[in-house]
Amino acid sequence: MCAQAVKSRENFKELIGEIVTRLDQKADPERREWAKKNYASAMTIKGVTVPDIRPIVKEMNRRFKNAAPEEVIDFAKQLNGRRILEAQQIAIEVLEKHKSARQSLTLEDLLELGHGIDNWVSVDYFAGLLAGPAWREGQIPDEIVEKWATSKDKWWRRAAVVCTVALNQKARGGNGDPQRTLKICTLVAKDQDEMVAKGLSWALRELAKREAAPVVEFVNQYESVLPKRVIREVRRKLDTGRK
Repeated sequence: MCAQAVKSRENFKELIGEIVTRLDQKADPERREWAKKNYASAMTIKGVTVPDIRPIVKEMNRRFKNAAPEEVIDFAKQLNGRRILEAQQIAIEVLEKHKSARQSLTLEDLLELGHGIDNWVSVDYFAGLLAGPAWREGQIPDEIVEKWATSKDKWWRRAAVVCTVALNQKARGGNGDPQRTLKICTLVAKDQDEMVAKGLSWALRELAKREAAPVVEFVNQYESVLPKRVIREVRRKLDTGRK
């Protein structure tokens, strides 16, 4: 790809075409079949590993380093719109690394980027890297994440609990927020869907690294309704410090 900065939607179309071509070149049929079994999606799955995606992300980061936030957001939306799982990963990572673009995301932007999330990989990228940090920074209100937590769509319920990770994970800028975290966890405490339960376990274990006492209290209070795996995994984390 040439090093010229991308300026127009027409150039985005060409650039996105080149990205898809590079993904095709790295596609692994065995990886694709494995992925389809582990995170089935209506999106196209090429079967490209994260290490093979990284160079593309780094190149896009260089290209858009000095770009205006709206330009990066527009690019990410168009790339995400190709409905290719690996392209979605690239779009989200490029947005996440461009600080001013990430901080400029509106609720409408996030809903467009999250439209059609239907597998745990997409949810965790979207909620962990974009929606969660946006919530933490006040770009979307508590009411929105609470609404997701009560959605009929299990993937949006998982997105809500994964959003809490950004509140507490030190490596991604979280300072700890037991009140908002446990409000969302309470809304899904009785949820027996496996994907939501796994997200809830992750959310509670992440908070426990910051403040153990409120997590202990939460698990004791909701023990009768929490999925067994949540109780088992969270208590193991509290007792041993291990996942």
